Amino acid sequence: MIDTLIKLDGDILLWIQDNLRADWLDPIIKAITYLGNGGIFWILVCILLMLIKKTRATGAVCSCSLAVTFLINNLILKNVIARVRPYEAIESLTRIIGAQSDFSFPSGHSGASFAVAVVIFMEMPKKYGIPAVILAFLIALSRLYVGVHYPSDVIAGIATGTVYAVICVMVYRKFFKDRRSAVSEQNETN
Repeated sequence: MIDTLIKLDGDILLWIQDNLRADWLDPIIKAITYLGNGGIFWILVCILLMLIKKTRATGAVCSCSLAVTFLINNLILKNVIARVRPYEAIESLTRIIGAQSDFSFPSGHSGASFAVAVVIFMEMPKKYGIPAVILAFLIALSRLYVGVHYPSDVIAGIATGTVYAVICVMVYRKFFKDRRSAVSEQNETN
């Protein structure tokens, strides 16, 4: 069963390489994938949200979710699982960006993107949440196109980033948001 899944992972990447890659599309997908490098785009989104008083709490929750994702996915899971990159294991697969310096599973780009995008989706108007989730999906899918992650890496990144985001939002709502609302109501009645 595991061997079948591993083979399917590689076959999907080779299919993408043979059927979807195009010279005109490569620079667009590379630009999308570079947005996720080091989580810098999402870090900037967190900072921007924290600078605006109305979205400060959402920015803080996004930052917590991003930090949890980095700690668990990038520092722990990648090093414990130690899965090699697909371009190192699949002879006929070529990557179209530089070699990556860490292990493959789970996708850090996917995890970070969903860690922030899902918080935005849950805590802000949908006119911000939907584009954030779409961008997160594009960044995640770009990792397959450029040949640096297996589909299972990306799925795991999406799943873990989403779970961490939901947990962070639930903790915020239970312990902070409701308390802030109660304090605001009490101040209004005094």
